[in-house]
Formats: sequence, C-alpha cells, structure tokens
Amino acid sequence: MALEQVKLEPGLRLRPRILIGLGSCGLAAGGEEVRSAFLAALRRLGLEAEVRPTGCLGLCHQEVLVEVRLPGLPPAFYARVTPEKAERIAEEHLGRGRVVEEWLLPGGEAGGEFLQGQTRICLRNCGRIDPEDLDEALGAGCYLALGKALREMKPEEVVAEVRRSGLRGRGGAGFPTWRKWEEVRRAPGPEKYVICNGDEGDPGVFINRTLLEGDPHSVLEGMAIAAYAVGAATGYLYVRTEYPLAIRRLRRAIEQAEARGLLGRDILGSGFHFSVQVVEGNGAFVCGEETALIASLQGERGVPRPRPPYPSTAGLWGKPTVVNNVETLAAVAPIIQRGGSWYAGFGQGESRGTKVFALSGEVERPGLVEVPLGLPLRRLIYELGGGIREGRSLKAVLIGGPSGGCLPPGLLDTSMDYEALERVGAMIGSGDVVALDERHCLPDLARFIAEFAAAESCGNCLPCREGLHQLLALLDRIVRGEAEEGALEELQALAELVRDTSLCGLGRTAPNVVLSTLRYFRAEYEAHVLEKRCPANACPHLRSFYIVPERCRGCARCVGACPRGCISGQPGQPYRIDSGRCIRCGECQRACVFGAVAS
Repeated sequence: MALEQVKLEPGLRLRPRILIGLGSCGLAAGGEEVRSAFLAALRRLGLEAEVRPTGCLGLCHQEVLVEVRLPGLPPAFYARVTPEKAERIAEEHLGRGRVVEEWLLPGGEAGGEFLQGQTRICLRNCGRIDPEDLDEALGAGCYLALGKALREMKPEEVVAEVRRSGLRGRGGAGFPTWRKWEEVRRAPGPEKYVICNGDEGDPGVFINRTLLEGDPHSVLEGMAIAAYAVGAATGYLYVRTEYPLAIRRLRRAIEQAEARGLLGRDILGSGFHFSVQVVEGNGAFVCGEETALIASLQGERGVPRPRPPYPSTAGLWGKPTVVNNVETLAAVAPIIQRGGSWYAGFGQGESRGTKVFALSGEVERPGLVEVPLGLPLRRLIYELGGGIREGRSLKAVLIGGPSGGCLPPGLLDTSMDYEALERVGAMIGSGDVVALDERHCLPDLARFIAEFAAAESCGNCLPCREGLHQLLALLDRIVRGEAEEGALEELQALAELVRDTSLCGLGRTAPNVVLSTLRYFRAEYEAHVLEKRCPANACPHLRSFYIVPERCRGCARCVGACPRGCISGQPGQPYRIDSGRCIRCGECQRACVFGAVAS
C-alpha cells in the first residue's frame, strides 16, 4: 500500500449517517435493539442512511447514545435512546429534517457540556468512527503518523520527538516514555519486543477497554511507531479475558491492517517489519505489573520479580522489551503527526499532555473525560462530573483506584498532576476518580480496598502476603467496633511496613488508601475505636435500629421483613425491636414506608 493511499477516498461520507454507541456500556443499555429499530424504521419509511456501530463516547450515563449526521449540517447527539425513540428520530430527523430537541444532550448539536470541556487526544476517535472498519480509521487520520515516521524520521528522531512531548506512562507510575524507548533502542541484539499492557484490573476503571473497543487502530499504530523507534519486529497486546468485545475488535483490526500493508512485512513499502499478536490474560490484578505480565506472556505464573534488571534490558524471554499501556500508546500517533512541542503545550510542570479520567461514584455525570494534566480536582468533579447527585455533600474523593489515595473537600483545588497529587498522598494511578458523599464510611472503604488487595496479592513476598491480611483483620475489627485503644497506631505502623518492604507496586501502594484516610479522616477512625460509633451510620455492626412510636402505623411490614423475628407488637399499635436479638441487617428500615424505623 502506497503512502498516498492512506487517506479515505473522497465522497464516501455524503449519505446520512447514524452512529450508535455499541461499546460495552452501549450494548448493556440495549444498543443492539436500538440499531435494529433504526434499520426497521428506515426500511418502513423508504429512507437511505448508513447505520454504523461506534465505541463509547465517554458519556456512559447517557447510553444508548446516538449521533445523527446529515450532509452539510452539524451532528446531533441523542441521549438514552430506546427502540421507541429510534423510530421517532428516524421519522422526524431523517425523514423531515427536524431535530427532536427534547431528547438531545444539553448542547446536543455540539456534543453536550460533557464533551465541550475536554481536550480529546487519546479519545479523539472513540464514539466518532466505526471501530471495525479500517476505512473509517483511515478517514480519521490513523496510520498517517506511522507513514510520516517511516518516510521522514530516523528511529532516534522518533524517540526525540516523544521526549520533547513530555509523555509519561499513563499506567500509573508516570515514568517518562522516551526513556524506556531509548534504553531499548540502545540495547544490543536484534531481538526486541513491544508489549501493550491492556490488563486493566482496577475496580471501576474502563479507560483501556474504551480505547481498545472504540479505536483499536490508534493503539496498533502507536505500537508500530514504538517498534520502529526501538528496532522491534514483534509486539504483543496483553488484554484481560474479561474484555471480549475489545479482543474481538483488536483481532479484526490486526487482520485488516495486515491485509492493507499497515502491519506485517514491509510496512508501507518501507522495509520495516512488525507483527502483533493478542494474548488474553486471566484477570490477575498483579499482572498489571510489567514483570508479572511478562512472566504470564511466557506461560509462567504471573508473579513479579525483583528489579533490576528492568524489562528494557532483560524483558520478554530475556530480550530488551518496551512495556507501555494502552493510553500511552494511543497518544503516540498525534505526537508524531503534530509534534512533541504541540503535545507539551498541554499540562503543566513535569506533567505534560492530557490524561483520561474515569469519573464514578456519586457524580451526576459518570463516564470518561480527557483533560490537560493540571486541571483542578474541583473542576473535574463539579464541571465535568456535574457535582454530587441529589444535592448531597461531597465527603471525599478516591483518586488512583486501589493504589491511590483519598482526599477531603479541602483539597479540591489540588492540581491533577503527578507531583501535586503525590505531595498530598494520592496518585494519578489508573485515572480512577470516585466521588463519595456523606453516606460513605471511610474506614470501611479502606477495609474494602485492603480486602481487594489481599485477594489479588500473588503471595510472592512476605510483607504483601501476610501484611495485607493482617491489615485487613485489623480494619475488620475497627469497622465492627471491636478494636481497642492503640489500634490506629498499630494500623499506621503496619501500613507503612507493607508500603516500604513489599516487592512490587501492588504491595507498595495497597496501603495508600489506609494511610491517606488516617491522615485526613482520623476522627472517623477514632469514632469507631473509642466511641464504637460509625459517623456515616454505614457499618452494620455499629448501627442500632429502633422504631419511632409517633411514626409507626402498626402495619407489620417490618415484622415480615425481619429475618430473625425480633420485632414484636400488635397490629395498629407501635412495634418494638429487640436490640439484643437484632443482627442489624436493615431489612426493617428498607421495608418501612413511613420512615418509622430509625438508626
């Protein structure tokens, strides 16, 4: 395939187009049914339009999302589309040219408020192209950067451009991308590898999945550019098996790219060879650590090993290996195409470019957002996330997933960059941002994170294997109201020991949530230990239920809901709860429609 043939032939996009969000979130919301409804409506009305699947646009709270494009007019974005809405949109918008305004996103013809506040570089094509059609990707500019690198740049110039951009690994640690590439490029020997780490194991994070489902060719192009820069001929995409749609689309994209000479032998007639294989991981969280991932790729048990040597000198099968995550590689092509200085124009200090964050928890608009590094946390929560649901108060923000930290509202003006977050005890990590309101108990959150980390520990080193279980046991006693005075000092010391002596990043970062909540929310721990009370009224063992006589109608709904039979009384009269027999499950409170059961 010649370089000038990379661009899409003109005139192929003059028909009306309907793009339907068919990423995992869109499919879960009924996207296939919506697509069938559009096809049926078009046949019934005798209208012609392309009905195309697309990936997630990031507005997961608005799925099924549908974009309608009519030639010569701005696109319109419809939110929460159902099969019934699809029929009317076909009739009105495509049949009569009238936008159905009541179903548009706020600011729908420009993509909504959620999109307008973003700088989409990694997410540039997600939700805008059909991820299973190479021509769509080519039309969006995919593989132009690869052609430029092969035609105009030497490998060392590619590395220099990435260095100029300031791109750092988006998998959590923020290691400079160019440095890994340069070490592998300079390493002796002809056999080198590029690995894309798609083992996204943090609870609630879906950045890698969205990119792989919505724009697989951009990730493949980034891998090919990395391979050219370091002198590798083989690449591996390590993706957890829980991402079947991403895996299917990746394999299809590889087949398409190979058929068009964009991967494989003699890419674009340049003499450069690079092939890619998809390898499915079995969902071990520790395989997100690069040495454990490499062991898994080699068919061994996925456990970390001491470093040095680092993968850049002794990686896959002992050969020099670049390991970058999905988001890092998705940023490579724009950097090569538009220049490192352009990319470095976003962000601040040592944190350049953009970062994708997964907003979740109690925000009004959960989903993916891509913003320049350095944006204040407050803007992320209140502008892009829409604030806290139901008018509740923000209590804390968990940043960086199970490896991150929990920050109080007083730190909402913290800059979302690597250095600023590290100073306050958090980290960018996976890009997870979870907003918590006043109903959440932070010692219990720390217990949940410790439970997750203990279950995912590979057991290869003593501090992580035993320390996390001891940490979990101590947190269990705290949230059950069974801990004695001095427990918090023991918790602090144990968390610091695990952090300082574990072998890999899992153990070293697992205590972060414990340490940050002790730092900023110590009073809540003290209430559990000293007063045997949960300020959030969320820990079951520290709740006591009672019936307010003035509100009780004697309907006996609570009696029927109680699994222990500890509620007594006469119909039509206020009932009573035997606190000695109550197991504090809360079923009585959920059953009462009069608000008579208090705790």
